[in-house]
Amino acid sequence: MRNALVGLVLVALVAAFALDAVARLVEKAEPQLAHMVFFGLKDHSKESRERFLASCQKYLADHEGTVYFSIGTIAEDKDVEEPVSVKDFDVALHVVFENKAAKAKYLASERHKQFVDENRESFAGVRVFDSFLKPSVSVGK
Repeated sequence: MRNALVGLVLVALVAAFALDAVARLVEKAEPQLAHMVFFGLKDHSKESRERFLASCQKYLADHEGTVYFSIGTIAEDKDVEEPVSVKDFDVALHVVFENKAAKAKYLASERHKQFVDENRESFAGVRVFDSFLKPSVSVGK
């Protein structure tokens, strides 16, 4: 019985040290980088937006270092609109990278360059919002 108790205490201590080491590594790790791009198109038609979405998917999805990728068109549903809603874009691109080096590699990639070259003429405006992300802390889960 005593050996089992000593074993459990040792397992608990090892687990506590391991958790502490992981927490220190997470603190020192580079933060993820959220890259949000909002495109205004010269042609606001549904067909133009759909072609643009297909181009985003073709050239911008599945890059190394990407943690999250999504694209979509502006929500023109009055039920989701708020007084502060920005309505001057057609397509939104949301990419979360492992770190800023992954974003730099993405921007320098041939696929990204092809995307810009093939779509530049359709842009009425492009706005980029980049932010470093902090891990969320879930309470009560």
